[in-house]
Amino acid sequence: MEGARGSLFRTRLKCDVRNGVALFYFEAILIQNHSHTKLFMPNHTSVVIFGGSGDLTKRKLIPALYSLAARGMTDKTFSIIGFARTKKSDDAFRNDLTKAIHEFKKDVNDAVWQSLLKNIHYVSGGYGDAAAHQALHQKIAEINGVAAEEVNTLYYLSTPPEEFQNIIEQLGAIYNRANRREDVYRRIIIEKPFGYDLASAVHLNDILATYFRERDIFRIDHYLGKETVQNVLVFRFANAIFEPLWNSRFIDNIQITVAEDIGVGSRAAYYDKSGALRDMIENHILQVLSYVTMEAPIALTADAVRDEKVKLLRSVKIYTPEQANGNSVRAQYSGGVVDGENVKGYREEDESVKDSQTETYVLLKLEIDNWRWFGVPVYVRTGKRMTKRATEISVAFKASPSVLFNAGADQTLEENVIAIRVQPNEGISLLIDAKVPGGTATEIKSVQMDYRYKENFQRDTPEAYERLLHDAMTGDPALFIRRDESETAWHIVEPFLTAWQQPEAPLYTYPAGTWGPNEADELIHRDNRHWHRV
Repeated sequence: MEGARGSLFRTRLKCDVRNGVALFYFEAILIQNHSHTKLFMPNHTSVVIFGGSGDLTKRKLIPALYSLAARGMTDKTFSIIGFARTKKSDDAFRNDLTKAIHEFKKDVNDAVWQSLLKNIHYVSGGYGDAAAHQALHQKIAEINGVAAEEVNTLYYLSTPPEEFQNIIEQLGAIYNRANRREDVYRRIIIEKPFGYDLASAVHLNDILATYFRERDIFRIDHYLGKETVQNVLVFRFANAIFEPLWNSRFIDNIQITVAEDIGVGSRAAYYDKSGALRDMIENHILQVLSYVTMEAPIALTADAVRDEKVKLLRSVKIYTPEQANGNSVRAQYSGGVVDGENVKGYREEDESVKDSQTETYVLLKLEIDNWRWFGVPVYVRTGKRMTKRATEISVAFKASPSVLFNAGADQTLEENVIAIRVQPNEGISLLIDAKVPGGTATEIKSVQMDYRYKENFQRDTPEAYERLLHDAMTGDPALFIRRDESETAWHIVEPFLTAWQQPEAPLYTYPAGTWGPNEADELIHRDNRHWHRV
């Protein structure tokens, strides 16, 4: 499979016999690796970060931009401008980022950092303040020594969503007065949430379309920058042993788990307006689901891949509110123990609403009404304050016939499961049944064949934001969300939001440090299925 993004590999199933014991394992064969391809940014490129003094800038964006500079993927004309309401000098901003880069990035090359630091600047002002935006426009020209209209500019909206419209309209007011040059780009990256519901998502997309072309709009979902998620397509379509089985004839169910062991912490004010469904499922989890279940694209171009993702999302059954209630569980964490430490319940967190009805855990049972997946349930769940931090996709195959090894036996054979670990310990494992050495033919135990990215490729996987920022600056939208994807995802989750607004809609609780409420287990057991390990 040529031209695919990320570390490309084929897998080969191997068996060694040592001391009478059969050892099964995957051998991963590297085909091609694009993670260090040197695609240089155009001359005179500026990245403007709205919300420049915020946490995301310090933890993710600046470390990612530093990594690009360290890999020689920027030149001396590359600059970064932070924009925020807090009044601050360039030097104060640089000092803040110097502390942050050493806290959140290991092995910082001081010479590279100092070189980049000279090209970092700051502008303060209100996000809807025309004078502040004009000052930003002038700063871009001043830094680059040319008119701002001649500078390739990437605007990154890392602000509260209520500020998106103000920023977009101010940018439009300035640049609509300028002649558009085809050889100079002005692109915008917008962080989730892309709206609060379907109507607000459509409204936000309409505003974006007023001032930016769709090809210049980059709706970012950092899960799509993760190497493991990108390699889902390679795993499926580059390996002939899996693709013929990837359908309802052989697969019994699919499970996607995104578990976090942390609580909402300082994000309580934002989270209480959002909840787990909007925060995780509408974007991250539905994007992962589309990669796991989409058809093969005709090419690895951005539109070909995104066309298939949209087709898949449009195939997800849209429930009535009543059906949504019967196929979902929502809950909120109470006090409990995580890693041996007593932790507060959600309503006791700082800034939380004391009688909040916001869910911190969601389980949805989804159905895909297309030829490939008809009759295969998809269980997606996410939650805060769970047993551990883990993101995993489990694909469970149908059980083998009960005519040989499990005929009349006390135990039922465990089904085969392919588990794709997105984080932590990125990798892929396969659960199979094998005979216990020395036992009878019916003494069978499940064994796991494991492939780990780090062990096979001897390097850490690149940070998601590094890949995504690079792609936005070089104009590759393949790992970003198109307008129709965003709005289709809202169509899927809206019935659940509607159902949960009813007074009789239950909100369960679960102790912090557990895998969620008992009602979630009851829902999957109702279908004679169970959760697979994460």
